[in-house]
Amino acid sequence: MSSWQNPLEEDGYPVALNAFANVFRIAELRSRLAYTLALLAVYRIGIFINTPGVDRSAMNAFMDAQKQSGGLVSLFNLFSGGALEQMSIFGLGIMPYVSASIIMQLLAVVVPSLERLQKEGAGGRQKINQYTRYGTIALSVVQGIGISRWLASLGRSDGGQSGFNQVVVPDDSVWFTFMTVVSLTAGTAFIMWLGERITERGIGNGISLIIFAGIVAGLLPGAKQLLDLTRQDVISVAEVLALVVFMLIIIAAVVYVERGMRRIPIQYAKRMAGRRMFAGQATYFPMKVNTSGVIPPIFAGAVLSFPATLGTWFPFLQGFQRAIEGNLWIYNGLFVLMVIFFAYFYTALTFRPDDVADNIKKQGGYIPGIRPGRQTAEFIERVLNRLTFGGAIYLSVICVIPSVISGLLGVRFTFGGTALLIVVGVALDTVQQIEGHLISRNYEGFAGPRGPRIRGRVRVAA
Repeated sequence: MSSWQNPLEEDGYPVALNAFANVFRIAELRSRLAYTLALLAVYRIGIFINTPGVDRSAMNAFMDAQKQSGGLVSLFNLFSGGALEQMSIFGLGIMPYVSASIIMQLLAVVVPSLERLQKEGAGGRQKINQYTRYGTIALSVVQGIGISRWLASLGRSDGGQSGFNQVVVPDDSVWFTFMTVVSLTAGTAFIMWLGERITERGIGNGISLIIFAGIVAGLLPGAKQLLDLTRQDVISVAEVLALVVFMLIIIAAVVYVERGMRRIPIQYAKRMAGRRMFAGQATYFPMKVNTSGVIPPIFAGAVLSFPATLGTWFPFLQGFQRAIEGNLWIYNGLFVLMVIFFAYFYTALTFRPDDVADNIKKQGGYIPGIRPGRQTAEFIERVLNRLTFGGAIYLSVICVIPSVISGLLGVRFTFGGTALLIVVGVALDTVQQIEGHLISRNYEGFAGPRGPRIRGRVRVAA
């Protein structure tokens, strides 16, 4: 009599545990993981190196007040991994690099020379990355000056607009401005270097993992904040439990959608190779539901943080910032518009239907009912546009709904929808890279051979 074996188990152990054990059997994978963790640890240690001339206790008091009111300062602190709250040399975080990347990608659309560089392969991308680094340093200097003047104004000459009366910078001078700019610029350059090294020699995307590490580091303080609010009877235990359940539902939705894909059926005709005849085969071309990943909310956060750092030179931006922070609906509305824009923009940069159609045609394939070539490209573009729209709405809902709920409850939480999306998205991407290493060496992946997906529909042209 044969015994039944759970398909999710192998040798009596869950597949995920076996896959986790296999990670440590591969020397290269062990080395990459250790390298990644070591550089992330260096980044977290740097968070606690303070910028000279800042009263840390006064800065902490100001950030505590900002956490209750929310707004752009809290968003900036989120992406810097809490470095702004500590006012460390990593206070700018990786946002200048993200902003420089946005600018370079926008310029590549309108500047022919940059567009040609993008099409030149690895050499062209390396040149664009070099320009992005220069732009990062320039933006860091500008934002460093803005932050130094903003810090000096807190509790001193802001006219009470910040609602804060403790002096953050006891000795405001040219030397303080110079040291702040140098410290913050050097910190951003070092973070950028760490991110590039992780991408090159570690596991996952280095820049995304740095943002991920900063957000995860805020989990314990966020949990402590919830407990404190419960003890103070600001919110009830039932509301906290409902919030936790809601977050778990969001995490499940993010995992499902991020692993979902649209399958486009591809049919390959018979072909000759030498004297051998290969039969035609049917396969599919996978298209992710959320093609742009976590990039749109990160870019949207970078754009919305501009007024906070450029308000020193442009007074009208200060009014714009106060208007955004004072109205949750305006802020969320602008954030949604930015997310939708960058979802389409980034997808257009990274996915080209014409190239996909040409590759399918060159390999002797076709979509049933669709002519090869231009009609195939148009069909793929239509599918891509629908997926991008759905993905943009999904990103907007995930990012905005938690902040709306916390606003209705009258409580601000550090770990909102944007942070949740970034953490889950980056974790999934990193796990998929690790799975790729395992599968390429004939090991089983974490989730087994199958994952949730949206199946493709066969369209037959009239």
